[in-house]
Amino acid sequence: MIPEPLRPARAPAAILTLTALAVWVGPALPTSLEGLRVLGPYAVLALGAAFALRFNRGRALIILTSLLAAYAGYHYAQGRLVFAAAFVAAVWRAWPKHTPLDIGLAAPPVFGAFLSAAGAVVLVAFVQESHRLAFRDELTGLPGRRALEEQLRALGPHYTLAMVDVDHFKKFNDTHGHDIGDQVLKLVAARLAEVGGGGIAFRYGGEEFSVLFPGKGLQEALKFLEHSRASIERYKMAVRGEERPRQQEAGIRRRSDGVPMKLLSVTVSMGAAEPEVERQPPSQVLKAADEALYRAKKGGRNRVSA
Repeated sequence: MIPEPLRPARAPAAILTLTALAVWVGPALPTSLEGLRVLGPYAVLALGAAFALRFNRGRALIILTSLLAAYAGYHYAQGRLVFAAAFVAAVWRAWPKHTPLDIGLAAPPVFGAFLSAAGAVVLVAFVQESHRLAFRDELTGLPGRRALEEQLRALGPHYTLAMVDVDHFKKFNDTHGHDIGDQVLKLVAARLAEVGGGGIAFRYGGEEFSVLFPGKGLQEALKFLEHSRASIERYKMAVRGEERPRQQEAGIRRRSDGVPMKLLSVTVSMGAAEPEVERQPPSQVLKAADEALYRAKKGGRNRVSA
């Protein structure tokens, strides 16, 4: 299991490893593929720059075009370098192997290979970042609605889908401000992300969340949903009031003097459904979960309904 801080380095490490292997086996390439040594870096860097330009990613575009210009300049000067190496090789022809000419001819392929690797790292990072923006919610860190739709299309016939709504969320925003509203959403998201039973939490939109249980029946999923609902209800969120000091030490002194902290309790309503017939469209299951959510809210909120 790779630690979380090291996971972003997986792709660059893999690319550099493959590049090192390619350089090692490079001399065995057939003559028909030798052009890849020169054209490969151009193709990778140009493709990456084109993607960055198309999707308006300025930093990636600058990096890739800079690498492309550097390689073009180096390749242009390569002929002069080889000529110089050949001259030195003529002077030291007595060397049985690894002449300066060999070194001079070996350097450009290695340079091009690792420049291609640099371009590939930026290109892969660009693709990963675009995927993250498209499929992950920035505020809560949960997968977003598009990710849920992708999951639903790939599911088998047995699953449970739950819709979750934060109770009286508009009141939190109107009374305490949008900053507190964002804290509420983060709190709910963190608790839903810990749901058991193999459940996967998603930010559906606004104050709504979804929880998907692949391969789980409705009755089994309800137990895990109820546990998450109770966990959210039990959590007391501290709110920074206007009179509350912003400096940590001052706040500690005030709490030790008996000054009460303002705590808020957050509750959610949940509605869950499973496919009633085999191959029922996910949109109908989602609609049934929404109807169950409506029943939970109509029944007094802070409950799970099916």
